[in-house]
Amino acid sequence: MKQSNLQKIQNQIRDKFLKQGIKMVGPETIFFSKDTKIGKNVTIEPYVVFGPKVKIGSNVVIKSFSHLEECNIMNKVEIGPYARIRPKTILKEGSKIGNFVEVKKSIVGKNSKVNHLSYVGDSDIGKSVNIGAGTITCNYDGVNKNKTKIKDNVFIGSNSSLVAPVTIENDSTVGAGSVITKKVNKKSLALTRANQLEIKNYKRKKK
Repeated sequence: MKQSNLQKIQNQIRDKFLKQGIKMVGPETIFFSKDTKIGKNVTIEPYVVFGPKVKIGSNVVIKSFSHLEECNIMNKVEIGPYARIRPKTILKEGSKIGNFVEVKKSIVGKNSKVNHLSYVGDSDIGKSVNIGAGTITCNYDGVNKNKTKIKDNVFIGSNSSLVAPVTIENDSTVGAGSVITKKVNKKSLALTRANQLEIKNYKRKKK
């Protein structure tokens, strides 16, 4: 298909959504698929790309430089900037996916947040969960993709690695910098850290 035809199709889709009341900042920088579905009172910032099979609810904000494909975004969700939402992802009402976060084949529960620099794959996240910056779900062992289950009201501290298959039960906390390989029980604090070592009056080597 000629470039001019692609541009014409994109302009038609943009015009359709603008007439529906979708707020687009820099619509010429936003790219849709023919099957993109969008609800009411949605704001899309510049440089957002919609791949196939994307469904957006109402009162959603999608910030700049985000990429979405084959996903279901429910009402009152905030995405981006610089977020990647991959296939078979469901973001439930009130959830938030922040900057430099990638989500794949996962459910992010109501009012849960993954705000910064994280990877969530093959995961089922409950309600009101906070995923700290730099957290990753280690879902691939080189052969199989494994599941991470994070129940309601869980707090995951920054820079944690959750080695699947693993379950984090309700109301539990994972301390920052932990590598979790076993089930975390309800209302528990899980920590895996080496003791801090300090050498006094240490002198660095010089060239």
